[in-house]
Amino acid sequence: MVKRRVHVAAAAIISANGREVLIARRPSNVDHGGLWEFPGGKLAPYETGLGGLKRELHEELGVEIRRAQPLIRIYHEYSDKHILLDVWQVHDFSGEPFGREGQAVRWVPMADLVKYPFPAANLPILRAVMLPTEYLITPDEVDDAVFLERAERALDEDGIRLVQFRDKSLDASAYLARAARLLELCRRFDARLILNGDPELLEHLDADGIHLTSERLMSLERRPIAEGKWLAASTHDRQQLAQAARLGCDFVTLSPLRTTPTHPDTAPMGWHDFQQLVEHAAMPVFALGGMTRFDASHARAVGAQGIASIRDFWK
Repeated sequence: MVKRRVHVAAAAIISANGREVLIARRPSNVDHGGLWEFPGGKLAPYETGLGGLKRELHEELGVEIRRAQPLIRIYHEYSDKHILLDVWQVHDFSGEPFGREGQAVRWVPMADLVKYPFPAANLPILRAVMLPTEYLITPDEVDDAVFLERAERALDEDGIRLVQFRDKSLDASAYLARAARLLELCRRFDARLILNGDPELLEHLDADGIHLTSERLMSLERRPIAEGKWLAASTHDRQQLAQAARLGCDFVTLSPLRTTPTHPDTAPMGWHDFQQLVEHAAMPVFALGGMTRFDASHARAVGAQGIASIRDFWK
């Protein structure tokens, strides 16, 4: 049987305070009736993603989009159809949203999204909505005081809310000791801390998740940590992205986008190849490799969740 292809545009509409997102309940007489979703609908053959989304939000919610940017594109296969979800993050709109077709709509704190039942195709959108657009990867640093001072500056002055603690120069006990102090800092600024190392680290420290190296990623057969923790991984090609999807990674980095001082002999993939890989990734992807804040908008435009960096976030 040839499966039909359906192109759907959806919106993650963010509240003015940046802490809540609008969701809607599907009518009981349609597929996945009673589940919650991000508002939107099917596109006509002649419509672009944003154009169709503007029409759908006006028809469904009575709002007009003023400013939006790509968030994530998701390909999902059901028993009878292929779905392309073209998801946009709406930052500015006019009108007060309400269910013009009788559907329930609700503003939900982002942290509470996991409490609502969504169709399977919507799950990567939840991750993308809950993640920030900047991912700090810490460098090797000998001095504890200097490390914590710079970490606090990144959290306080630069607004970093997602940190990967990566330091290959420390032994296991020193790593955990510094990680514990960094976790205290992250909690103070409502930021998430991801540990780079063995998943068993979470048995010793209640951080927010684990970031796998590409080597460890490819060696695993199943998700190594609980669903309640964030699982991230380093990826460099299509095979590693597919393995990350099989393990149920919540997000990944994809590199190197540009040549970097730490890997001068590694050929960069460039924006074109990066976009081709991200297009079919089944999770949010952070661009890594020579990235600065000046690249953030370009990265989002080609489908990335945002940028990951050491040098540009660690001053």
